[in-house]
Amino acid sequence: MFTGIVAAVGNITSVTPLAGGLDAGVRLAIDAGPLPLGDVGLGDSIAINGACMTVVEKTGQSFTVDVSRESLNKTVGLETTGEVNLEKALTLAERLGGHLVSGHVDGLGTVHSFEPVGESRELIVDAPHELGKFLAYKGSVVVNGVSLTVNRVEDIEANGQKVCRFSINLIPHTIEVTTLKHLRAGSRVNLEIDLIARYVERMLSAAR
Repeated sequence: MFTGIVAAVGNITSVTPLAGGLDAGVRLAIDAGPLPLGDVGLGDSIAINGACMTVVEKTGQSFTVDVSRESLNKTVGLETTGEVNLEKALTLAERLGGHLVSGHVDGLGTVHSFEPVGESRELIVDAPHELGKFLAYKGSVVVNGVSLTVNRVEDIEANGQKVCRFSINLIPHTIEVTTLKHLRAGSRVNLEIDLIARYVERMLSAAR
């Protein structure tokens, strides 16, 4: 489990295809930057841009993960070198500063706009229509591993398809300490819905 509070911005330094042809995944080498790795062992979980991955090697301030083809097909930002948001798995001794996050990407969103509003910036994302029922005003959502609060949500039609468009306000601190600063209109982002909303929907649907 995670909190969606990004601990550090790291860097994917290399992407190596795994043996097995087109259906195989990749091995990522990641420079953890300022993220402390002293308490991280082989088999531990680290969220990379919101996707939970397992450490298979560790050397100094770098670690390695294997990403399956299925994970690559369901996420963005793990197929090339560049900056990534990092968070180590939650322990019971830590503050829950964001919300309970599983590290399982539920879908990909598309940035509609990312514009200044006063000292902050408004991020507007189009989510897949099927995720819309899990998004609510003042509810939680994870974007590229960052726990955020939904300020506005509406179900609309865009480019000939139904989408759920939601708005988030990003304060300067969040922009400074995460990779969200690099987002532009058209950028694809990893989305994880609120864990509680997921179970509520399941309970209601099972009761019908």
